[in-house]
Amino acid sequence: MAPTSGAAIVAAGIELPDWARRATDLANPRIGAAAICASDEFFAPLSRMLDPQPAVFVPGKYDANGKWMDGWETRRKRTAGHDWAIVKLGRRGRIAGFDIDTSHFTGNYAPAISIEGTLSASDDAEALKQATWTPVLAATALKGNSHHLVEVANDGVFSHLRVHIYPDGGVARLRVYGHVVGAFDAGDASTQHDLIALENGGRAVAWNDAHFGAAANLLLPGRGLDMGDGWETRRRREPGNDWCLIALAAPGVIEKIDVDTAHFKGNYPDRCSIQAACVEGGTESSLITQSMFWPVLLPEQKLAMDAEHHFANGIAALGPITHVRFNIFPDGGVSRLRLWGRLAK
Repeated sequence: MAPTSGAAIVAAGIELPDWARRATDLANPRIGAAAICASDEFFAPLSRMLDPQPAVFVPGKYDANGKWMDGWETRRKRTAGHDWAIVKLGRRGRIAGFDIDTSHFTGNYAPAISIEGTLSASDDAEALKQATWTPVLAATALKGNSHHLVEVANDGVFSHLRVHIYPDGGVARLRVYGHVVGAFDAGDASTQHDLIALENGGRAVAWNDAHFGAAANLLLPGRGLDMGDGWETRRRREPGNDWCLIALAAPGVIEKIDVDTAHFKGNYPDRCSIQAACVEGGTESSLITQSMFWPVLLPEQKLAMDAEHHFANGIAALGPITHVRFNIFPDGGVSRLRLWGRLAK
């Protein structure tokens, strides 16, 4: 997938609209999202609904309660009312919209859904049940085996969501596209942060190729789990090099850079470099064009297989920046990228 001018980003086989591809999945357990409680989890636990991997169907797989399903599924309701669940977002934020995914749920999907949000410092289930909840998504009809990309207009900042399904059934995945709020405190200007970390609000904006692994994986916490948990491009058969654009969580001055090629052995890039700029306005397409001429933050550096590379010397004094262009030569895979710096005053 190669989002250039006018092209859409494809995730798990679907084309994401602009409001989603410019956002972070706040319901990703890799940044702290978690299942809190549910009215019913008879056929499949709530935690599966937050799995960052695409839902799968395993023919012939059953457990003690029935057919194994990859998502959250409640039993057939035989009383009045409907089922609900509470989930904790990985980071508090403003919500741009949802992908409500009923993949592989056909005769057992939830016919309708609504979602509310609250801001709470507590993850206690009983306290959250008594919290004040704000409507985020009005009751919306669902179809089986489908992705439902729904944009919302709400200025609220939320830490938890309450999901209502009417009256029962299954949801394979819930993606909550939004923007991290409050990752940094006012006094954080003197502290060094990873300014592109996903949990801080960093975002992969565009890339020329991500055939084997998404560019956003570069920003995930920790070291890569395996070779599939990084950004990897196809084998380049023409001149040039591969690249991706990343937006910082907040403007800052970079002091240290880490490039990790964990698990990439016969397919790591030979070299890398980073360009950077402080950008205001523009579009995704214009950023791609501008980035070719951004000044160099880190000159070309030799890389090694399956290794952590730390760069502190040779970083250009460009002042506060908002975006970087990460270049790899000529192609290959990188597990993680860290840009350590201080917030712009």
